[in-house]
Amino acid sequence: MKRWLRITLIVVAAIPVIGVALFLTMWPLGISRVRYPMEQRKQAEKLPSDYGMPYEEVTVTTSDGLRLVGWFIPSENGATVIAQHGYHGNRGCMLYDADMLHHHGYGVLISTFRAHDKSDGELITWGRLEVQDLEAWYQYLLTRDDVDPARIGMLGESMGGLVAIQYAARNPNIRALAVHSALASMKDSLAKMLTHTTGLPPFPFAPMFQFWAERSADIRAKDIDATKWIGQLSPRPLLIMMGGADEYLPIDSGRKLYDAAGEPKELWFEPAAKHHGLPEVAPDEYERRVVGFFDRYLLGE
Repeated sequence: MKRWLRITLIVVAAIPVIGVALFLTMWPLGISRVRYPMEQRKQAEKLPSDYGMPYEEVTVTTSDGLRLVGWFIPSENGATVIAQHGYHGNRGCMLYDADMLHHHGYGVLISTFRAHDKSDGELITWGRLEVQDLEAWYQYLLTRDDVDPARIGMLGESMGGLVAIQYAARNPNIRALAVHSALASMKDSLAKMLTHTTGLPPFPFAPMFQFWAERSADIRAKDIDATKWIGQLSPRPLLIMMGGADEYLPIDSGRKLYDAAGEPKELWFEPAAKHHGLPEVAPDEYERRVVGFFDRYLLGE
């Protein structure tokens, strides 16, 4: 047999072996995107009291029996905002926003998702089950005499924004929604996340990565798409905030959400901002936009 033919046959025979090997190497990476055990979690380093805010430690139990932890900061103007952290976040991630809103009189419920912070669970389902968490937190607010149910808004970051869109689409009593660095879809976000964290190109690795994440969390990436839900928010107001230097999301995520949303809607795109980075590059404008948004739609100013 000629040498070139032998080499060709070896290469052809090796391709499926290499493909299977690469496919299997994506298994632990895929699982790591949906499994978040307590010992791996980063906890909040500060408390609301470190910012001079009065607060209560609060807990809720979800409809499927998980205990979630949170902080409640009372309102002075009659309105309350649920502030929801993102993927692999914790309560401390929302203290900047809570402090900002508190200084303008807002009550803030800093909520947590399952499998985050000190809350129960280890499985992250990118919204499939987390909408139950937001429902538990909303129902908690309804038990408080110091919360006006007609003046409840939400502020979600990253995956928290994705789930907040899904939840607000189901709950018409969420009066106004602001999202910061929100995922437009799980599929796009997984591909960008893979490249950022490993340096691997989206093709051919992202589909393998996605396959294992889907099976580990019993989800389908194509079903986790905020552009399918966001139109249901109208005529309730929506503020979308996105940075052009986002390391984890495609930079067109904010535009995709905006285009799919109904009126009234606002889009703030800041080219220099990274993921969750708007307060860093434009703190005054961030405060003006977020507080102004809730003032208009929760206080009627």
